[in-house]
Amino acid sequence: MDPRIWSKLPPEILEYILSFLPLKTFLNLRSTCKSFWSLIFTPPFINKHSSSSSSSSSPFSNFLFLSHPQFHHSHFTLYDCNHATWRNISLSLTTNDSSSLHHSSPSSSWFTTLVSSGGLFCLSDPTSCSLLVCNLLAKTSRKIQYPSFNLHLEHLTFVTTPKGYTIFVLFSHSSSSPSSSSSNVFVYDSKVLSWTRFEGRFGVNLGDNIRQHQGVYFNGGLYFATPEPFSVVKFDLGIGKLERPIGVLPNQVTFLRLVGDGGEGKKMYLVGGVGSNGISRSIKLWEFCEENDYGNYWNEVESLPDLMCRKFVSVCYHNYEHVYCFWHEGMICICCYTWPEILYYLVSRKTWHWLPRCPSLPLKCSCGFKWFSFVPNLYAAV
Repeated sequence: MDPRIWSKLPPEILEYILSFLPLKTFLNLRSTCKSFWSLIFTPPFINKHSSSSSSSSSPFSNFLFLSHPQFHHSHFTLYDCNHATWRNISLSLTTNDSSSLHHSSPSSSWFTTLVSSGGLFCLSDPTSCSLLVCNLLAKTSRKIQYPSFNLHLEHLTFVTTPKGYTIFVLFSHSSSSPSSSSSNVFVYDSKVLSWTRFEGRFGVNLGDNIRQHQGVYFNGGLYFATPEPFSVVKFDLGIGKLERPIGVLPNQVTFLRLVGDGGEGKKMYLVGGVGSNGISRSIKLWEFCEENDYGNYWNEVESLPDLMCRKFVSVCYHNYEHVYCFWHEGMICICCYTWPEILYYLVSRKTWHWLPRCPSLPLKCSCGFKWFSFVPNLYAAV
């Protein structure tokens, strides 16, 4: 088309025409023109490509993201769940402020904590006392300063909700002694872009028990599973109140992990071992059921088949501190820091599977395997 004609097209007509391009093609085209870049935020594009559309029409695959200390600082391994294949790619995080955090990448030594939820990644940078929330697909990010510069980050939970995202952190004062049980609870709400501090001595109930594992968003609150004596506690995000216990736990459990439903906040699951003397004889899955005539309770959903259970237990060497769980597109993933494979449960089919080992991993690869759910979402706001 003659450029003189093309340039005179009304903006709404241009938006309509370009909205028919495959999104992947347009993402490659957008860097050629500032007006093309802005088109991805116009109503035709949002209506056609937003994450609210059905998963079958989504233009992107969803991935399981593997991070390991032996990987190159910008090289990562992704398992493409839609195409059942491994992909090796280079990723770098960009910020709105190119003068700060410019060396950032998910495994960079500048970051000590990395969590993901709803297409966003949240990283902790202790050198600048800040957090970085970023959308790798949209190449957008937000730097969030700690509430105070004299605080030491003890725990970070990052969850996306239907209205944005929430960051729950436990801080201790840098001058506090290691034996001090006093922790400061702060919650960051993306809707108001600010921190809220909740007063109280939460160290005994939370800080000493939840440092290693993220909380789960369910029914407007954050839930945490604590080690022995096992319990499930709820932190009410509205009033900053800690409630415990939540439901009667199964008998003879050896470890417990909570799993949400990916930010919807409608379902919550419990993964745990059942046995005696700290040795798991079986691995079971429970779903939380809210009050009825009998009160809140955990309903047993499935039990891991015996042969798969034996393999999982042998991988852990009965050290369940290495076990962590997360939700990924209808899958409940059970992982171990010392093992490069994922055990997962397909909720819709009620079946258990092992994700095959990544072929690019060295045979003698040390522990430190950390998996994340990565579901690209162009419109996930930071």
